[in-house]
Amino acid sequence: MTVLASAYPAVIVVLVVAVVSKVRDVPGFAMAIDAYQIIPQRLTRAAAVGVLASETGTAVLLAVPVTRRWGAVLAAALFAAFLVAMASVLRRGMEIDCGCFGSARRPSPVGAASITRTALLLLLAVMAAVAGDAAFSPVQPMLAVAFLALVAAVPRPRPGVPEPHDPAPPGPRTGDRFAVKAGFGAPTVFALISPTCGTCTAMLSSFAKTAGRARVILVSAVDEDVVRPHLAAHGIDLPLVVDPDVYDANDIRWPPYAVVTDADGLVLAAGGADTPHRLRTLLTRGGIR
Repeated sequence: MTVLASAYPAVIVVLVVAVVSKVRDVPGFAMAIDAYQIIPQRLTRAAAVGVLASETGTAVLLAVPVTRRWGAVLAAALFAAFLVAMASVLRRGMEIDCGCFGSARRPSPVGAASITRTALLLLLAVMAAVAGDAAFSPVQPMLAVAFLALVAAVPRPRPGVPEPHDPAPPGPRTGDRFAVKAGFGAPTVFALISPTCGTCTAMLSSFAKTAGRARVILVSAVDEDVVRPHLAAHGIDLPLVVDPDVYDANDIRWPPYAVVTDADGLVLAAGGADTPHRLRTLLTRGGIR
């Protein structure tokens, strides 16, 4: 029972670190939730606050012996929900940051690593639930540290680099001709956006900064009379192309997405552009420094 009871301190530490990281940038965490494309964008801020409240309450329940079992059950439910959301992302072939510890200050793509870490945390929560309010043992702190070390030992892939053995994500490949209703004639960065996508809105300033180094054209599948006011409201003055077929024609799942083409419209680099780091990585691959 001592081994099982040693799991709850580890879960508390993980929850406290997660809450502290997320509370520093609640809007950024809301954007990370929006990237999952599971709930409407207008509800992501409320969802972010709800997750923070749940994680905080769970840590408190775990810290009190009489409520420890309930806290462990709630922790298991949270980690199970996170696993379902990540599995949904992988099933849809999306490339996003997991948002596990807030916004993308230290991006960690959803993939085998994030799934493994969350599964380990679910296992620890189940162990704590089984142990309940078992008596304290001096061995517990050492075992808790070992459990945390095990979770931390899961390899963390570099942002923008697919994890080993992951299938190639959908979208145009290098050398393909980018299908878009726009002229080429010069190396161009096509930034696919939507006014209903919170992550797209957050990335607009990064796309605007890129225009200082390369030709940048925003692409949207939404009517121009909707997109133009949205861009104006955020002070963005970049060329805009409206192409309702751009996603289907290029097998692109979700915005924000960027495609770097040469003067003939051939793809030099393409991929998700949901964080400034991933955008910089993509631009570098496309030869834009």
